Amino acid sequence: MQNSDFYSDAHLVAAAIRILTHKNSTPPSIDEICQTLFFSLEQGNFICKKLKDKGIIEIVEGAFGTRLFLKNHLKIEEISKEKKADSLEDAVKKFQSSRKDMTQKAELFRAEQEKKQKDLFAELEKKLKKGAAPNKTTT
Repeated sequence: MQNSDFYSDAHLVAAAIRILTHKNSTPPSIDEICQTLFFSLEQGNFICKKLKDKGIIEIVEGAFGTRLFLKNHLKIEEISKEKKADSLEDAVKKFQSSRKDMTQKAELFRAEQEKKQKDLFAELEKKLKKGAAPNKTTT
């Protein structure tokens, strides 16, 4: 079952931290959380970073790797239940649209440069034709 809202994902991560801490007698890593919840590593990192920013979990990096601790699980209730999480799919779509805009700008710039170059060559050709006209010089 795939939950698409951040509120549900936050509860799942908090529960997984508790269960894995109890089961292994050591705080879990993000990788262990992702394996338990069948999240991709990217999705797990994204969710954990947002939870850290909200003060719900603490991420500690040490000699034994990165470990997760519950800091204040009650703050999960402050998360809007109706608001959907910014999924990786949305981020990819935003990136693709910005990439598309950038490509369009590049094409527009390239077209403008080609037009400028054609105008410049036309101007040079005009000047050369004007200058190449037979000069009547006396010798």
